[in-house]
Amino acid sequence: MKIKYFYLLFSLIILSCGKKTEKIVDDPQQGHISIEVDESFRSVLEALTESYTSLNPKTKIDLITKKEDFAFLDLLHGKTRIAVMSRELSPKERAAYNQSTELKWQPAKFAGDAVIFIVPKSSTRTSISYEEIQQKLMSNKEDIIFDGTNSSNLNFVAQKLNKQPSQLQFSVISGNVNLIEQLNKYPDKIGVISLNTISRPYGKEAEKLRALIKILPVMQNGKSYEPSLTNIKNMTYPFTRILYFLTNEVYYGLGNGFIRFACTQLGQIIVEKEGLQPYSTYKREVQMR
Repeated sequence: MKIKYFYLLFSLIILSCGKKTEKIVDDPQQGHISIEVDESFRSVLEALTESYTSLNPKTKIDLITKKEDFAFLDLLHGKTRIAVMSRELSPKERAAYNQSTELKWQPAKFAGDAVIFIVPKSSTRTSISYEEIQQKLMSNKEDIIFDGTNSSNLNFVAQKLNKQPSQLQFSVISGNVNLIEQLNKYPDKIGVISLNTISRPYGKEAEKLRALIKILPVMQNGKSYEPSLTNIKNMTYPFTRILYFLTNEVYYGLGNGFIRFACTQLGQIIVEKEGLQPYSTYKREVQMR
């Protein structure tokens, strides 16, 4: 009886040890994680993850398209390793992040993007003023079309205007790409999308989408600002936004490895090739003696 008991105990110990050794702990060169990203800036994330996983073939990164606010909630609940954000978090949200992740809120900024205002190619409109945007978003005519409720574009514009999204009046055509393709049916309306949706300079899909629309410069204080990389870098375009990563990873694993890559020179070159403004700039200095 004692021999049987000892054998059972020994088997449980071996089984337990076996389970521990089977558990895979990821690191920057191997592992499998997910990143949740709003559709508005998925394009730049696709380019970054493709490059990272090709450099580190033992890694796998699943990109999950999800509205920005829901991605943040999933991060807090441990359902994803990284969330990509564009709007500023409220003090309560920062406190919730600190408490749930046991990390100090520290955004890893990696790209300058913009929320842009568009009309069909056939439209006679050539610009829109900051004040007009405010007025239209308070009018029940719903002349401005967003890509969805609770989208990053809507949330950012609302935050910029010191409003809650629920206080604004607008129409919806779901998805940035779908909005562009359907906008010609509403010639008197103004669409709102992310720059990253159409920013890839030589992407066939981006080229096709750009051919359908005109981007409206935004007038503010008597000056006209286009969402050019120079105006994004200088933060003079009124609806410039900075994309950043948040993670719940408390060790240097695949999540932090990827974030570090995106913020290094190679990652920033990829951001630039995507048609966005790199957050970090690198200057080469040669000293002659």
